[in-house]
Amino acid sequence: MPLSKPEKRKLLHTRKVTCTGYLRDDGLMDIEGQLIDTKSYDFPNHDRGGHIPAGEPLHGISARIALDESLTIREAEACMDYTPYHYCKEIAPVFSQIVGIQIGAGWMGKIREVMGGTKGCTHISELLGPMATTAFQTLVSISGPDQIPEAGQPPRKKAPVYMNSCHSYAKDGPIIKAYWPEFYNKGNSNK
Repeated sequence: MPLSKPEKRKLLHTRKVTCTGYLRDDGLMDIEGQLIDTKSYDFPNHDRGGHIPAGEPLHGISARIALDESLTIREAEACMDYTPYHYCKEIAPVFSQIVGIQIGAGWMGKIREVMGGTKGCTHISELLGPMATTAFQTLVSISGPDQIPEAGQPPRKKAPVYMNSCHSYAKDGPIIKAYWPEFYNKGNSNK
């Protein structure tokens, strides 16, 4: 079902975030993210020749992380092709300091410790959220079928990686009860 019909309006800003996941020949996963912000109008900007034309990126930021199967970051790099200020680009190397952080509970807090506030770039930090989701989806593709088991298959020894990640996959919900009953725990979705 689509959104309701909007009121009359004028486009001002567009943000596009694209994330892709790859399996490398060495067994690691590469997760690449790109964030592009554009305006629908020209606006003044001293660092970019006096103005930024409509449609030219205000921000054009790319990042790549390499992860192992435990979702621990083994490599990290960022590139800032478009920024509103030349000074912004100086912060890209700080992204490499996230090597060793594991994607999982509390990981965005760890990211903020390393590159939050004036120690980093808000846009690179924001890009890491959808990159983490892409990492989970890529891991599922690599680690084998984490889909609905076929009838007669033996019970799984390990819970699906996305258990308790959302409403539908709550450990006490109907999806887990129906497809992964060995992990179903009525009334206890936080364990």
